[in-house]
Amino acid sequence: MSSEIAEILQRGADGGRISTDEALLLYTKAPFHELGEAANEVRKRRYPDGIVTYLIDRNINYTNVCVTACKFCAFYRAPKHSEGWSHDLDEVLRRCAEAVDLGATQVMLQGGHHPDYGVEYYEEMFSAVTRDFPQLAIHSIGPSEIGHMAKVSDVSIEEAIKRIKAAGLDSIAGAGAEMLPQRPRKALAPLKESGERWCEIMELAHNQGLESTATMMMGTGETNAERIEHLRMIRDVHDRTGGFRAFIPWTYQPENNKLKGHTQATTMEYLRMLSVARLYFNEIAHLQSSWLTTGKAAGQVSLHMGVDDLGSIMLEENVISSAGARHRSNLAELIDMIRAGGRIPAQRNTLYEHLAVHYTPDDDPTDTRVRSHVSSIALPVVEAK
Repeated sequence: MSSEIAEILQRGADGGRISTDEALLLYTKAPFHELGEAANEVRKRRYPDGIVTYLIDRNINYTNVCVTACKFCAFYRAPKHSEGWSHDLDEVLRRCAEAVDLGATQVMLQGGHHPDYGVEYYEEMFSAVTRDFPQLAIHSIGPSEIGHMAKVSDVSIEEAIKRIKAAGLDSIAGAGAEMLPQRPRKALAPLKESGERWCEIMELAHNQGLESTATMMMGTGETNAERIEHLRMIRDVHDRTGGFRAFIPWTYQPENNKLKGHTQATTMEYLRMLSVARLYFNEIAHLQSSWLTTGKAAGQVSLHMGVDDLGSIMLEENVISSAGARHRSNLAELIDMIRAGGRIPAQRNTLYEHLAVHYTPDDDPTDTRVRSHVSSIALPVVEAK
């Protein structure tokens, strides 16, 4: 390992800021174990209690009709397609009720860019969910949907955000980021807004008090430099707003879509990206591993690469599973996955507040940070429906 890489790793591990060029150097050249150790130091400093969180939520897709026609998407159907569908509000609320019965604290309401769905549609849906299920946080849609609904309703982005927030939207998902740099984004989704516009809408939302997550889809033929440029674009927004709660990279799923010439990301590439992201995003609080696309084994390894959250057991997910994601879990399995990785599992809410921490007598009983969160709740097995 060169002295330059060693210095960057140490600075990053100590909480110092690393540049975009340095992040690319680490991603492409740093020894794997040393890279993971540096990222893990960041995690340990932020979360010395050894806790790794999970969430119980449900993705509810209200329509698969979409005018954007992203090449990597196996879920959407064009308007008037025979396989297109939309759920009415009663069906959305029925699924919310099921989610509550299964212990969910959050719903992700997401769907295609339906040509008829403007701000009014989302106001009605969010208001109804908030009215009937105030215990559910609505962490939903993304900048792309916001831009689309504003266009359909012929209102400004600021007005659209103001109205859906008032209707009950609690938090914005990092959806639609895919790859933000221009070349790969044009190849993936030529009809979608630019990466710069995605960032602009996210910034406008942050400025109105709506925090969000940020995502990245790896493995569609983008270069290493473009992957790191994606991180740079996200960090620039966060530097101005502080509005990103977590970063969640995931891997492209290749089945049943129109994307040609892809180079699906390897597990090693994914794990390296997690570690670099933890070092690069020194001001973004949380790093989530997407075991849904990479598998449970990779999810467990990711706990040693800077990750402090394993996301959700996913009571329902239709989009990436349509493209080939086959990894499912239930609550007991997810807790076992975290514990086998040497961490203490804790259920969280949308804001990453601990709702219950599950520990065994093997955990250090003198650690007051753990003892203060002790819970005796049962651990039900929650099956996907």
